[in-house]
Amino acid sequence: CAVIFDETRSKALLTRRTDNGLWCVPGGAMDAGESAAEACIREVREETGLSVRVKRLVGVYSNPNQLIIYPNGNKFHIVVMSFEVEIIGGELGLSNETTEAGFFSVQEMESMPMHGKHKERVEDALVNQREAFIR
Repeated sequence: CAVIFDETRSKALLTRRTDNGLWCVPGGAMDAGESAAEACIREVREETGLSVRVKRLVGVYSNPNQLIIYPNGNKFHIVVMSFEVEIIGGELGLSNETTEAGFFSVQEMESMPMHGKHKERVEDALVNQREAFIR
């Protein structure tokens, strides 16, 4: 997923999902043959219309109790990599995956219906501002 701050680093970009109506940071699954950073860049472009550059890895998140179970019985564990990215082009817009988009403060997020722990990913990006090397 991608944490994208405004110029003042006081607000982060959230999108509202079409499937469940919840607010989240842009992100999604990796395609075969792409790196985690490439997937992040692609997902942001697909969901928001923005071109971004990955600045740093914010955190890696996993929960052994959170599984995706398909009808055929296959089980998958989710591992999320959260990157801070910066906008380098494009124009903010909507997609078939999003119904709204905008920049919000952590305080504003408190009263919004949020998807999973996406607010915590924004908070982690604000707290830990050291650069990381990403390939």
